[in-house]
Formats: sequence, C-alpha cells, structure tokens
Amino acid sequence: MVDDATDPKTDRRTDASGSSRLIVTIDGPAGTGKSSVARVVADRVGLFVLDTGAMYRGVAWLVLKYGIDPGDEREVIATLDAHSIDLDLSHRPVHILVGGVDPGEALRSAAVERIVSTVAALPQVRTRLVEKQREIAERHPRLVTEGRDQGSTVFPDATLRFYLTASAGIRADRRVAQREREGQIVDRQEILASMEARDRLDRSRTDAPLVKPDGAIEIDTDHLSLEDVVDRILDRIRDHGDVS
Repeated sequence: MVDDATDPKTDRRTDASGSSRLIVTIDGPAGTGKSSVARVVADRVGLFVLDTGAMYRGVAWLVLKYGIDPGDEREVIATLDAHSIDLDLSHRPVHILVGGVDPGEALRSAAVERIVSTVAALPQVRTRLVEKQREIAERHPRLVTEGRDQGSTVFPDATLRFYLTASAGIRADRRVAQREREGQIVDRQEILASMEARDRLDRSRTDAPLVKPDGAIEIDTDHLSLEDVVDRILDRIRDHGDVS
C-alpha cells in the first residue's frame, strides 16, 4: 500500500553554497528495511545517507562496553559525553564512530538489540543525538536519513517524508535471514518477541515516539522487494525535480 498524502513539489531552500536543500526521511519500525532502502536510494541519486538507528545502537554498545544500567540516564549521558558519537565519512556506507572507535558489526548484535530501545527512550540521549543529526544535515543538506523520528521530530520540514510498515512476522523473518547471512544461529520466536517488545517501547515513549509523520507517504513493504520500495521512493524524489 502506498499512501499518496504528500505533494513532493515542496521545499526549494538552498544552503550557503547555493545547492538546493533536499532532505528525505524514511521512518518506520525495526525490520522494515529502512537502512537498506536508504543506502540504495542515496547511492542511486548521489545523496549522503544518515543511519540514525546506528547512532542509537552506538550508545547501546557503549552502555554494554562499560557495564552501565541502560535505564540510568545520568550514567548513560556522562559516558556518552565522554565518548561522543560521530561519523567516519571515508566509508560508504558511512560508519558510526563511538569515542573514535568503529564498533562494526557489534552494533547489530542481539545484546545491543535487546537494550537499544531502553537507551533510545532516555530524553537526554535523544536530545544529544537529535542535535548531532541536525548538525550533520547543516553540513550535508542533501541527504537521506532513516530512523523512527526523522520526519516527525528531527526534520518535520523535510522535503519528502516516507513511512515504511510491515507485519511483525515478515519483519522477524527478514531479521532472521539477515542474522543467518552473518553466520549467527538465531531463534525466530525470540527475534519476534524482541521485535514486538521494541515496537511497544518505541511507540509508548514520551519523548519522540514512533509515529507515522503527518502527511508522510506510507509504503507497506510486506509484499515488496527492496528494489520495489527503492523504485517508489526514487519516483517521488525525481518528481521533485532536483535529481536526474
């Protein structure tokens, strides 16, 4: 299903260099393919890509590394302030650095997955990372950014906003397939339960909960391939007229 609520011929502002600003947000729950779609879309039209989910996983990885209670906001913030989140632009896709260290595939570990929503629900963590995301957009005003609050909170004035959905079972199957490709042994029921618990946490948090942004273009990915989703988003971006 595609909800055509948004008119793509909108934001034509420019940055200081005169380049037309183009911010594309892709939001949705875990397992809808946001990261993969964002990377392919950005590559096809020459945009910078920002994986905000990886930024929150970076904080969760830091919490695990130092044995901090993921719900202890004061300790988490103190550690985050001492080990800032940044980007390594020498890689494509861009790598997340935590205190100058690239955690690599550890960001996708089951241990990180279990606590990332708890960490992401901490208001001061969100404040720090939202500031960083907006700062990045000032430096790279033509980008695709994906997460859970990009079109609703971080960039409510984005040029184009998308919201990806999929049933929990389909999303769990995708996550299982991803982990198996990485050589991990996984339990589908555990993955599904973890994903549903994360959905509840993401939607119920008081600070920037997961919601479909008003006017966002909704794409149900249950029966669509990666290429199908990419094509639908690219059609909208090209309709906007700033890319070929």
